Amino acid sequence: MKNYWKRGEPMVMVAGATLAMVLFMTLTMMAVILGNSLGYFWIKDLVQLKLKDGSAVLGQITGSESHALTDEARIQLKVGNRDLYAQDFRWVDEQEIAGREYPDHAYLLERMEHGNFFGYLQGLTKADGTAAAADSVTLAALLHEVQQGKQGLKSIRKQMSKLNMASERLRLKIQKLDYNGAEANSAKIAALTDQRAKLTEQFDQLNNELNQKISELNKATALFRDADGKEKELPLTEIVRFYQPNSMSVFAKSGIYLIKIKELLLDDPRESNTEGGLFPAIFGTVLMVLLMSLFSMPFGVIAAIYLREYAKEGKLVQLVRIAVNNLAGVPSIVYGVFGLGFFVYGIGGSIDKLFFSHQLPTPVFGTGGILWASLTLALLTVPVVIVATEESLASIPKGIREGSLALGATKFQTLTKVLLPMATPGIMTGLVLSMARAVGEVAPLMMVGVVKLAPTLPFDGTFPFFHMDRKFMHLGFHIYDVGFQSPNVEAAKPMVYVTTLLLLVIVIIATSLAIRFRNQMRRKYTTSHF
Repeated sequence: MKNYWKRGEPMVMVAGATLAMVLFMTLTMMAVILGNSLGYFWIKDLVQLKLKDGSAVLGQITGSESHALTDEARIQLKVGNRDLYAQDFRWVDEQEIAGREYPDHAYLLERMEHGNFFGYLQGLTKADGTAAAADSVTLAALLHEVQQGKQGLKSIRKQMSKLNMASERLRLKIQKLDYNGAEANSAKIAALTDQRAKLTEQFDQLNNELNQKISELNKATALFRDADGKEKELPLTEIVRFYQPNSMSVFAKSGIYLIKIKELLLDDPRESNTEGGLFPAIFGTVLMVLLMSLFSMPFGVIAAIYLREYAKEGKLVQLVRIAVNNLAGVPSIVYGVFGLGFFVYGIGGSIDKLFFSHQLPTPVFGTGGILWASLTLALLTVPVVIVATEESLASIPKGIREGSLALGATKFQTLTKVLLPMATPGIMTGLVLSMARAVGEVAPLMMVGVVKLAPTLPFDGTFPFFHMDRKFMHLGFHIYDVGFQSPNVEAAKPMVYVTTLLLLVIVIIATSLAIRFRNQMRRKYTTSHF
């Protein structure tokens, strides 16, 4: 028995059981996320329930429960039609149901707002005011025409956007000239004012044309009724797509499933971020992590090199190491407060006073943006990089350093040609850990630049292409916003799981690429000395 304890076998068993428990919890978490997210885009059949009181309800079954004592069961229906019922879900007791059916001619409409609509097509009206046959083929044709017309509106909006940006640039020039002396620059101000007036006139003309075309498109309508007989006339411009789930095959539903995943990855959000795509949030998350890595890696590696290779061991160095280790455990919200005070109000406010004083009190860099968010997270993750790099340098045998110096290499050459390449796997480990932590942080971002909905991306085709002062969207904040700030949390719950899965996928892809590069470097520089 004494040998049993001396060999440490109980500790091995405890370690194995702990690992098994961690793996079980991780797999359970992934199963919950996958189970609640992958089925979100699958089109469920519509069931119509006829109740004993004579009313009827149409919707999708989303859940059921039974009372433990009375065995009374009830089902949850997603009834949609929020503009009619002011709710998306309804519980129906099984004992109140007189009958149920799955009508093939029932429609599911995805709309721009007010959520889905479930009902039956009663009539169609073309844009010229004439009636059309009330069937799915005609509805599809009219909807296609309306969507083609909406695509044509994009060119007008693009022209208006260019005119608006040009007018804004002229306004800033006028404001700067006026700040530097209105009387001395009166001629330039007058000329720029005339140019801006012409741009404004062109903008107004395009705006009138846009409103006219939108008004014409809105004349095409569809009349639907719900299961209880209430009628609702919907402009076709408000309908994104429609289905008849009960008459669709598995292959048809699979095709729609892929289309909706494509929409999720490439389109903008709608319906208070609970519907549509997540492309701005995906783009903002990835760009922020890349910028954070560009800032944190050089500073972290340089600091670790100095501490390990150049600094003389003493109390000061020990205090610095203790401080670095403690910084890794500081709550992230503290970094957010520091980023707001130092980067946004301090550095950003100073930049505004030096280069954009004519725009004050409206801030340019003195407000949250992707640059300050990236720097804040870089500050948050740089202790991880320092510790990982220093440990990696410390693991290199002393004989390799001495051998390099003995062959005539300088200390700097030894560092750059021998030590850093061999320490690259450890440095990449620090990068992996820093990215994994940074991508999920939300609290500091709420203070230094993240927003619910960003009208423009931080990187686009407009000079200077990368706009460091712009605010951005982030998947982590999107989860918080949709899950806790949505006016209809129950309807938004599936999108929370979908966004969580997407965030995990980004983390896995980013860390997998870093781990692969680390392994390649490890195979390249591992020698027989280890």
